[in-house]
Amino acid sequence: MANVILENISKNFGKKEILNDINLEIKEGEFVVLVGASGCGKSTLLRMIAGLEHQNAGDIIIGNKIVNDITPKDRNIAMVFQNYALYPHLNVRENIALGLKVRHVAKCEIERRILRAVEILKLEDYLNARPKELSGGQRQRVALARAIVREPLVFLMDEPLSNLDAKLRIQMRAEIKKLHKKLKTTFIYVTHDQTEALTMGDKIVVLNEGKIQQADTPYNIYHHPKNIFVATFMGTHPMNIAPAEIKEGFIRFGNIALSEDIMPYKFNASKVLMGVRSENILPQDSPIFHFNTIKFSAKITFEENLGSHKNLYFKFDDNTEFCAVVPGDSKYGESVEFSINPRDLHFFDYDTKMSLEKF
Repeated sequence: MANVILENISKNFGKKEILNDINLEIKEGEFVVLVGASGCGKSTLLRMIAGLEHQNAGDIIIGNKIVNDITPKDRNIAMVFQNYALYPHLNVRENIALGLKVRHVAKCEIERRILRAVEILKLEDYLNARPKELSGGQRQRVALARAIVREPLVFLMDEPLSNLDAKLRIQMRAEIKKLHKKLKTTFIYVTHDQTEALTMGDKIVVLNEGKIQQADTPYNIYHHPKNIFVATFMGTHPMNIAPAEIKEGFIRFGNIALSEDIMPYKFNASKVLMGVRSENILPQDSPIFHFNTIKFSAKITFEENLGSHKNLYFKFDDNTEFCAVVPGDSKYGESVEFSINPRDLHFFDYDTKMSLEKF
């Protein structure tokens, strides 16, 4: 395994800027997820690490060695693609072995690596099957096995689960995490799926418009977002955001006035943005109670019932719709009494959209 360091990486396609001054350190054995909306530059960044694209500026370092001018085949990395890239006329054994044969690895060593890989991924019964005879999940396992036999310093994965159905995606997420623990190798994984990123990564790198917005643990990404983009992009629901005014020692948002004294930090502005996660907006009959609890009433405009929970949508103020997540067996009328612990509130600079929390 190896560390990966990106120093001042920039990339343009013609006049279009794709990545701007990317700096990132990935430790040996770390599972890092690059996440962002389509067009943010995450796949381009992965392809540059692989050597399939060349940066316009900056250095890529793998295992403490600058690899800018080293070809993809000599970087000692393995890449798993979204479309599996299996040869339909070859069986599973042949697909797994092909890359090793091209590199003239000894037959006995190829067999040893194949047997180890198929044992890890439970493919022993499919060695003679063609790709068309396999399910989507099994094809993805073959693609992973082909990467494993390379015994690379770094695994690169570009949205490898996006072609699978929802249930199989969840299963394969767990399989890839187990694989990482077994191999103890550096993994760099690209996805646009926020849940996938939060459940899989040791570190998550959130990108937007070619820049890193935050690189941190899943916990900090979710509970301590550095700006509005991270707050609203990461999570099953976007963080609820509303404008707030600071006046005469009170923070006012919606029809709520909250004393500044109960907040862990002071504000140096008259106008900020307030944020709260949907699951932190609780019905007042919830058994969870906090001193200084904020209480308010709201008229429900729309309800989604997902069985285990409900999403209740309501107007928080004249221009802002909020979402609250409540237990699935909850029954309410048109109006609901809600409560929020002030400690669950987030505040952002109105102009820069950066968090006011001290990091």
